[in-house]
Amino acid sequence: MHKKFAALVVVTVILAAVTLAEAQQPKMPKIGWLGIRPDSLTTSVESFRREFRAFGYVEGKNFTFEYRSAENKLDRLPGLANELIGLKVDLLITPSTNEARTAKNVTKTIPIVFSSNDPVGSGLVNSLARPGGNLTGFSTIASELGGKRLELLKETIPKLARVAFLWNPQTSGSAWKEIQLPAKELGLQLHPMEVSSADKIDSAFTAAQKAGSAALAVALGPLINSHQKRIVELAAKNRLPAIYSRADFVESGGLMSYGTDQEEPYRRIAVMVDKILKGAKPADLPVEQPKKFEFIINLKTAKQIGVTIPPNVLVRADRVIR
Repeated sequence: MHKKFAALVVVTVILAAVTLAEAQQPKMPKIGWLGIRPDSLTTSVESFRREFRAFGYVEGKNFTFEYRSAENKLDRLPGLANELIGLKVDLLITPSTNEARTAKNVTKTIPIVFSSNDPVGSGLVNSLARPGGNLTGFSTIASELGGKRLELLKETIPKLARVAFLWNPQTSGSAWKEIQLPAKELGLQLHPMEVSSADKIDSAFTAAQKAGSAALAVALGPLINSHQKRIVELAAKNRLPAIYSRADFVESGGLMSYGTDQEEPYRRIAVMVDKILKGAKPADLPVEQPKKFEFIINLKTAKQIGVTIPPNVLVRADRVIR
């Protein structure tokens, strides 16, 4: 009997020690990622993870990740956001405005760190300096750079008079609005290429050609980004000199791009996530803006579509693909 009692005491002590040790171990934070584009689960997530490792975070060791993609279907976002909330994530990362807006609608307490074109105009935050609420992040200011892209097109094609503008009215309304004034100041007429679904892309290019468009500017958006290859191919097929917001369009065969460095948003987001996990509140972290911009030219594409890049434009490029 004494031996049984002693064994019971030993087991009880061991269990208590294990329980105490578990209680003393810091909780492993769980980060949720909500995206629209399926490829964001490789490109964007990998960019973030690479930057996040610099702070000593190793997935599975001192944090866990939950990824969800809406597969280009906006109506799936609310359900996926609620799914992540149900998994008790400590923080949500959203790579564009639509995901951030959805996340904001489903939680007012869990911190959300976003990348967004126009976080104030889209209602995500009260201001860049004082975001308020449970959101903060990085503003890509892609729409605000639309005028600079038109300027570069105009310098490349001096006699340019009419430019087609490819955009999705469901997700890129601010881009269309922002580009109106600079187009007028440059003496350019805009032809709106409204594309709200993939099956409308080809016909939009046909309409742009019929309208006499001599160049193309492309807005960012989940639909457009997901059909990057097709858009680049159609621009070349129709011999339309095109300028994009991101370098990867040029790397895929596009003519030119001007925009923020694609790694910068995730570098800055990684810093914010680290601060929040250590106790900072999103409301106290100002929304950050880009500091680095890239102008990239693809000379192979220029030759293919019969465009000569003027020396004064070529010399300003940060990178030239030959």
